[in-house]
Formats: sequence, C-alpha cells, structure tokens
Amino acid sequence: MPTVTLKLELYKPTKFKQAMYERMTQINMEFANWLLLHSNVNKATSKIFKEFSDEKFPSAIINQTIRDVKSQKKHQQARVFRKMWCSFNNQNLKVEKNGNFYTVSFPMLEKRIGVPVVARSYHQQWLDRIIDGMAKQGTAKLNKKKRKWFI
Repeated sequence: MPTVTLKLELYKPTKFKQAMYERMTQINMEFANWLLLHSNVNKATSKIFKEFSDEKFPSAIINQTIRDVKSQKKHQQARVFRKMWCSFNNQNLKVEKNGNFYTVSFPMLEKRIGVPVVARSYHQQWLDRIIDGMAKQGTAKLNKKKRKWFI
C-alpha cells in the first residue's frame, strides 16, 4: 500500500481555537525540550509529564511526543527543538464525513473536538478510502503556515 501525505487546511478556525492550537504547540515544544534533557528518556511514560507541569494536557499527545523525542534523540542526535508540533497517531485522529463536509477530530486541552477541513477533489478520494477502511491512516501533525492551520 503506498504512503500518501495529505495536507488538509482547517476551515476557518475561530480565534479561540487558534489560541488553543498555539498554546498546545507551546506546551508540547517546552515538554519536548525538557524531555531531551531528562536522564531517563527511554523509560518515559505519560506520567512523566506531571514532573514537568501541573497543567492538563492530553496523554495521547504526550505519548506521541515521547515517541518522537526518543526517535529524534537516538537517530538524529537532536539537541533542541525550535518547533515541535502536536502529533496524533491513527488511534487518536478520526476522519469523518458529514454530508458534503469532511471533519477531523482529535484531543484538545479540554476535550476532543471535531474540526471541518477544506478537502480539495484530490483529497476527497483518499479521505473516502480512509473512512471506508481501504487505506490505512498514519500519524498527523497540527501545524501552522502563513496564518493558516493544517493537519
């Protein structure tokens, strides 16, 4: 099965959601840089986040960040992260179709939120395959480029 990368634009997120995405990215980046300096990175679990902060943060994102940091520390000898976007694996990201609109839902700071995406015609065939189970969904990253948010 071929690997395909889709870059889906989030459809007009509100200022509140944009601020939440920024806050999640900031917490995730600070945690990743703290984790790089931690002595037992290889034994890290989501419980290690409590040593870092008392804030609420989804354990799904914490676990994926731990995996990413372990990998980049081992294979790329990373020393510091300038940006560490929030990642979601195939268990935490869900693609749905409501009428003619596609939505993706993923864990946020307070709860899981479904966000509509701008699906072009070339995206729609792959999104339909993911929904039907004919294509495997991989990891996703929430990122920002030129004032637009993408997943």
